[in-house]
Amino acid sequence: MATIEPYSTKTGRRYRAIYRTPERKQTSKRGFRTKRDAQLFLASVEVSKARGEFIDPGAARATVGGLGPDWLKRQSHLKPSAYRPVDSAWRVHVHPKWGGVQVSEIRRTAVQTWVSELGATRGATTVIRAYGVLASILDEAVADRRILTNPARGVNLPRKVKKQHVYLSHEQIHRLAEESKYPTLVLVLAYCGIRWGEAAALRVKDLDMLKRRLRVEENAVQVGSRIEVGTPKNHKRRTVPFPRFLAEPLARQCEGKERDALVFSGADGGYLRSARVHDDNQSWFAGAVKRADVPRVTPHDLRHSAASFAVSAGANVKAVQRMLGHSSAAMTLDVYAELFEDDLDAVADALDRAVSYSVVAKMLPPA
Repeated sequence: MATIEPYSTKTGRRYRAIYRTPERKQTSKRGFRTKRDAQLFLASVEVSKARGEFIDPGAARATVGGLGPDWLKRQSHLKPSAYRPVDSAWRVHVHPKWGGVQVSEIRRTAVQTWVSELGATRGATTVIRAYGVLASILDEAVADRRILTNPARGVNLPRKVKKQHVYLSHEQIHRLAEESKYPTLVLVLAYCGIRWGEAAALRVKDLDMLKRRLRVEENAVQVGSRIEVGTPKNHKRRTVPFPRFLAEPLARQCEGKERDALVFSGADGGYLRSARVHDDNQSWFAGAVKRADVPRVTPHDLRHSAASFAVSAGANVKAVQRMLGHSSAAMTLDVYAELFEDDLDAVADALDRAVSYSVVAKMLPPA
């Protein structure tokens, strides 16, 4: 049962309210100037407990800096390449600003000001990622009954501008391959649509030369200075076809190698490092782009050309989805909607033919 006890201070009598939390744990709050103030507080506690809205004042004093490290540990489901930018956002942007702030003291206006100020000097992707870290930590604070609602939810975020895809022609792709240190790798990226890490992890045993298929089962990406090997994106293994003209170059690429050997390896026989695109003097890929005189692209951009070639050859959205390893056909359409413009024309033409046939049929005399 809740009780109120008076106590003496240098400035006069004060009152302490003693009560139990919903978990039956005894706690108290002191400093009330009058007994009535203490009674009103206890009444509000009982109402909040009845509504399921009780927040333990002690739990509400937890800081973002105290909760953040444990939240990061719970992100173990992320691949290393996805975890690294999240960890960086926490260390560089979230902790310096919010680390010492109690979750109960955070206000939506303060979060909005932070987002706006960050957006003045950083790109939308960086801002959204940093905001996502803070909002997720506060989501857990709500779930743990430290705060009643998340003050970060509902703020205005910067809009990400979709980067225009660069599509190379067949001639440009082959010119780029000819100027490249790894011509077969360039052709595989451009005609099979696999990701850089998937190509880097491709092994001889993953090639089915009779069916002309690549089995994409691993992903080797560079995270900082380390190569992290794991499953493909979305953890989905898949089989990708390759065109007939690639059979001979791929066979040459595998000559003299064991089944477990990498198809595309570095000078030391290990995984290829990511091809930098901003240093013409040191990057084999950037140098090839410059010598081939093609629009500036990255190895990842060659996936766009692969999608374009597939659609031009008559592939439907489901086939393109499977080739690229997207999680859904809807995602493929979101990314490459412009490639399916001819499908919209086909729909319009079909409707036109249907209407014309219907009108003509009505004008014909009855049999």
